[in-house]
Amino acid sequence: MDTPQVLLEHYLKQLKLPTMLREYVKLAEQCAKEGVDFQRFLLRLVEAEMLERERKATERRIKAARFAVVKSLETFEYLAIPSLNKSWCWNWRGVSGLGGGTTSCVWAIPGRGRLTSRWRLGWQRASGDCGFGSRPRRR
Repeated sequence: MDTPQVLLEHYLKQLKLPTMLREYVKLAEQCAKEGVDFQRFLLRLVEAEMLERERKATERRIKAARFAVVKSLETFEYLAIPSLNKSWCWNWRGVSGLGGGTTSCVWAIPGRGRLTSRWRLGWQRASGDCGFGSRPRRR
């Protein structure tokens, strides 16, 4: 390593520009091949740093908001509940009101019977006892 490269890496670390430090060599080679001038090279480098910072800031805000974890049938661990039939669960996707691009969301306190609540909701919706925007029928 020559002195300018060592100094540049040191300064980028001091200024806390990790993306620029990681990407500048690769981007310099790419810009040299494309014949891009220095200003456009610098613009691409700064854009990469800004995009990375925005991405990380978004991740931090989502984590701080403590949003519920998004789960789907594709990521569900069927081996954790051996009595649960995987094909039966996948057949629910075709039930009117549960599939076809309709998203269902159930909020519950962890450990308080969410699975039972979801299946009950699913049965009600599938059997027509409870539609969108309507109240369950009284029995």
